[in-house]
Amino acid sequence: MSERTGRPGSLLDSVKGPRDLKALGADELPRLAAEIRDLLISSTARGGGHLGPNLGVVELTIALHRVFDSPRDRILWDTGHQAYVHKMLTGRAAGFDRLRQEGGLSGYPSQAESEHDVIENSHASTALSYADGLAKAHRLRRENDRTVVAVIGDGALTGGMAWEALNNIAAHKDLPLIIVVNDNGRSYSPTIGGLASHLASLRATQRYEDMLEFVKDNLAKVPVVGSPVYDALHGVKKGIKDVLAPQVMFEDLGLKYIGLVDGHDEQAVEAALRKARDFRRPVIVHVLTKKGFGYSFAENHDEDCFHSPSAFDPLTGEEKPKPHGWTNVFSEEIVRLAAEREDIVAITAAMLGPVGLIPFSEAYPERLYDVGIAEQHALTSAAGLALGGLHPVVALYSTFLNRAFDQLLMDVALHRLPVTVVLDRAGVTGDDGASHNGMWDLSILQVVPGLSIAVPRDEPRLRELLAEAVAIEDGPSVVRYPKGPVSTEIEAVGRLGEMDVLRQGRQSGDPDVLLVCVGPMAELCVEAAALLDAQGISATVVDPRWVKPLDEETLAKAASAHKLVVVVEDNGRVGGVGDAVARA
Repeated sequence: MSERTGRPGSLLDSVKGPRDLKALGADELPRLAAEIRDLLISSTARGGGHLGPNLGVVELTIALHRVFDSPRDRILWDTGHQAYVHKMLTGRAAGFDRLRQEGGLSGYPSQAESEHDVIENSHASTALSYADGLAKAHRLRRENDRTVVAVIGDGALTGGMAWEALNNIAAHKDLPLIIVVNDNGRSYSPTIGGLASHLASLRATQRYEDMLEFVKDNLAKVPVVGSPVYDALHGVKKGIKDVLAPQVMFEDLGLKYIGLVDGHDEQAVEAALRKARDFRRPVIVHVLTKKGFGYSFAENHDEDCFHSPSAFDPLTGEEKPKPHGWTNVFSEEIVRLAAEREDIVAITAAMLGPVGLIPFSEAYPERLYDVGIAEQHALTSAAGLALGGLHPVVALYSTFLNRAFDQLLMDVALHRLPVTVVLDRAGVTGDDGASHNGMWDLSILQVVPGLSIAVPRDEPRLRELLAEAVAIEDGPSVVRYPKGPVSTEIEAVGRLGEMDVLRQGRQSGDPDVLLVCVGPMAELCVEAAALLDAQGISATVVDPRWVKPLDEETLAKAASAHKLVVVVEDNGRVGGVGDAVARA
């Protein structure tokens, strides 16, 4: 890494916004790109962050802000974690030392930070729908000088919403809307599926363009017949493309296609974007980039090209040791259960590593399905697997289950199918940003009939509750746990119906408070009970283990023996476990 950033003469320090970037000469841009990569590496090395995706879009982002006039032109990032460079070039480079920290910069676009951040987006496959609506709004308001640009990764094209949007965009041929496909062959890990194979074949060949250029250059030299022959060949170019180039897929939709463009050749990207801008119609610009580009440790990282490392040594690429986390426990336990039961299969939505299914995929590759960024499909495919006599385990981040609620309700629960959904990063996730907080699942899932929800408080309970969940054969089940290290192990001191008693209130007379702790909140509740006891207030602490369905009869009896009932959960107040306890 160089030492330029933050010192006198730094180009990046001189860029306070896109106008300053446009004033730079083309010969200065490689130096600027190097300074940006230095800052990306040094900032994420201190506290973690999305490094690989941003290293791959440095030249692309520079070109975007040199060609378009943000915020007059709207630049939308489909997965907001690739917007770090965008933030730097829109006046926020100086704040990168506090990235993803309280009071610092968000790890995703944020309207509160800058007028250049249009959508606070971190769920993939949505930007094209935003772009469709924005472009239509500009047209209706007669703001015909504005352009909308949506940057979408090839991994996000595995999501159904992206194709719904493309279908609608193609129907409006007068919209000045540019779709930049940032194609690096990956989402978190390598992009999978038929579309991925299609794009891979495009990346692997330039035969159509090379052949057409060769014919054009050589036939033009032939007197009299050269030009007519070339025109005839050009007239059958559609047929040639059908054989030689997969971009016909986009052109069949009625979308102008420009590609392939070397995403690390800033001048080539600029030229392609200017050409696309001037069409004043929907255009796809297909840009090839390399995730982790410019930092060898990221480029050569097989699992995910340093997609989102924790703190690491920038000189060696070594990540600092991570504590034993909830994901590790699930990862171990699902492999153990699969060894006992051949009917257990696992499904992930393009997050094999983040949800802990790599060991499962290595042990049972034929029983692991990565469906891409397609949570809706994941749940309904799981329903099909269950109809076929298997027990699917669908592992997702809690926030991404929001997308598949209808499928869980109508396709799984309606048929009382044995599907287990494991929700990682449930509750408040801190530095992940607002859109990644898993604070909604306990509320939205309460309305799903026949669904059982388990919330483990520690490692032994995660293991036992996961085993209980996959043993349910007459309906779906959910097991949810938070981000980070596992909680301190707390053994029960007794049993109250289906609930574990973690601390017993005084035996003589009615205890004062019944503390109902939901999963990892147990440690906090036990500590609170001790503080209350020191003040002469007796508290009983119980862990329901299964929060849906609740053991209502036992809970009602326990509540009647106390003066006050308090529910502590890592979820929103409305519709959560507290509401269910109140109803009971």
